[in-house]
Amino acid sequence: MNRRRVMIGMSAFVSLASVRLSRAAGPTIVVTKDPNCGCCNGWVDHLRESAFAVEVRDVGDVNRIKARLGVPDDLVSCHTAEVMGYVIEGHVPAPALRRLLMERPNARGLAVPGMPVGSPGMEIPGTPPDEYDVILFGPNRRVYARFRGATELK
Repeated sequence: MNRRRVMIGMSAFVSLASVRLSRAAGPTIVVTKDPNCGCCNGWVDHLRESAFAVEVRDVGDVNRIKARLGVPDDLVSCHTAEVMGYVIEGHVPAPALRRLLMERPNARGLAVPGMPVGSPGMEIPGTPPDEYDVILFGPNRRVYARFRGATELK
């Protein structure tokens, strides 16, 4: 191998590393989930593919975390996340999360109650995705966004 090839290879590696770092720039989303939950891993993959930095914490009793963070019982799903002072409950699509972090409304967080088919992490090949609401909760509660699968409905 000659010096020129080594320099080209090193340059390509540095460029690729900087692109990967810039994609995950921003706040880290801390996801608390059951270690055996596959759909939670699917949601984490969705966040990472959407350029979010994610830290995963596997715990045996996620419900204790939900209670501590004030997730209302009727909004509970399988995993809970925290980012920039907000609670994210369930399969919230990345576009709704990105909007929340941009707008910074006075709220406790966002939730997708249950586990709607087709929501990020809940995709089932050959099954059409459900329509579902992303709920903004806190002092007031309202529908923040409506999705079919990972696509926002306007």
